[in-house]
Amino acid sequence: MPATTAETLSLISTKHVSIAPLVLLSVADHYAREGATSKKRVVGVILGQNNGTDVRVSNSFAVPFEEDEKDPLVWFLDHNYVESMNDMFKKVNAREKLVGWYHSGPKLRASDLEINELFKRYTPDPLLVIVDAQPKEVGVPTDAYFAVEEIKDDGTATTKTFVHTPSTIEAEEAEEIGVEHLLRDIRDVAVGTLSTRITSQLQSLQGLHLRLRDIGTYLQKVLDGQLPVNHAILGLLQDVFNLLPNLSSSTAPPTASKEGNTIAGDNSELARAMSIKTNDQLMAIYLSNLIRAITAFHDLIENKIQNRRPQDEEGSKDDKKKDDEKKEGEGKEGEEKKASETKEGDKDKGEAPEKKK
Repeated sequence: MPATTAETLSLISTKHVSIAPLVLLSVADHYAREGATSKKRVVGVILGQNNGTDVRVSNSFAVPFEEDEKDPLVWFLDHNYVESMNDMFKKVNAREKLVGWYHSGPKLRASDLEINELFKRYTPDPLLVIVDAQPKEVGVPTDAYFAVEEIKDDGTATTKTFVHTPSTIEAEEAEEIGVEHLLRDIRDVAVGTLSTRITSQLQSLQGLHLRLRDIGTYLQKVLDGQLPVNHAILGLLQDVFNLLPNLSSSTAPPTASKEGNTIAGDNSELARAMSIKTNDQLMAIYLSNLIRAITAFHDLIENKIQNRRPQDEEGSKDDKKKDDEKKEGEGKEGEEKKASETKEGDKDKGEAPEKKK
């Protein structure tokens, strides 16, 4: 017997769907390759873990899909490709199982229920995630749905319908580092560095303004009694406020000028706090520049020493070679002189006997 609509909605409302950023990047790449030019939606399979209450979507892959824009009941999805790809992903990571499917929407279509019935071959309760590949508003570009049986009050046959469930974008530490490096490398060549920095700072300030406005709305509702007091949230807010400089408007005692007029003290608490913060930052910048300069000098001296060693070795080899050549020349001259002296002595000995005769 199928569960009633109220029971089904209560069960689905307790489920928590979390989607990894890798899935969003894969869907965006799939849409950029196929759907951006044809203006058609793309369909794929999502993988992850489903323990009944928490659904974690950690991976995905694209699927060949075609449909008739005029007749929504005419569509084609290659389920053989789904089965083969699912088997290969099981060999890579057995914990990632087929939990549902996705399409680029941006809204539900008439054929989604039939496609969802096809995916019941692989998982009993498939999850449908609609990823808006071209969002027009700032926010989470995903919508998650589960198919349920709707029981009508007039006793007619039950019908299938989709029920929306909240979804969040959650990333692990390794994924956060990868996404940050990926987004850091994405830059528009036509836009200068200064304009990019100003745009990013403007977006950051706008985001900060929205967060502060949400905090103010929450505190006002707590003050009016519309929401209960949550000490954990108040403690976190107090930690945030403690990191800010002291913004009190109290000023130092006024001082008297030479003309006799009183001048308000310039050393207010805000100016003092900001000067301390600025001095700390400037001290850190000064130390970093000093260390960088010392390191550069050290590298320069080390480079000169390494370049001088071969020159000194070559010079010592040349001096040694010259000394050896000089010694060889002196040795040859000594031998020639000794040989000439020997010849002269022999000649003198030969002349002496002739004189005696």
